[in-house]
Amino acid sequence: MLKSELRKLYKQKRNALTITEKEKLQESIYQQIFELETDNISTVHLFLSMRKFNEIDTLPIINFFREKGKRIIVSRCNFEDDTLSHFYFDKDTQLELNKFGVPEPVNAEEANVKDIDLVFVPMLISDEENYRVGYGKGFYDRFLSECREDTQTIGLNFFSPIKKIKDTHEFDVPLNSVIYPK
Repeated sequence: MLKSELRKLYKQKRNALTITEKEKLQESIYQQIFELETDNISTVHLFLSMRKFNEIDTLPIINFFREKGKRIIVSRCNFEDDTLSHFYFDKDTQLELNKFGVPEPVNAEEANVKDIDLVFVPMLISDEENYRVGYGKGFYDRFLSECREDTQTIGLNFFSPIKKIKDTHEFDVPLNSVIYPK
């Protein structure tokens, strides 16, 4: 299927999840994350969940990495050029919703993308080659192309990968892996 078709289908599928189903799926995702080897990781980038889009709740993941002494980085959207700016997300960082309902830091120290060791990436669906379908603006592909070559990239998704996304292009960045409920 094409990205536009997949985007529509998986938004519907995600929105159809009941609270109980979503909680069960998240628990499986969390368990896999909590089992990751993290000794060589000092800085983790996470997306802040958009509740209105029924995304995976990343707060338990943020708390897990904070308890392990890792620094957390989150992003702010730059809608003029569809890029992300990155900021340290400390316990006293204030958040406000942007015009699309994305929580963003307002009083945080800017972070360098080259300092990130691990990135968790939001998505609607991925394929077996770890290409992903997001919301269609390319924010994450631009961001991931700026990361160090050894930065680990892990997609988080409620659904298992499909065989192939038909319309990937040269600017799409495949992830190292995707975590979904087992």
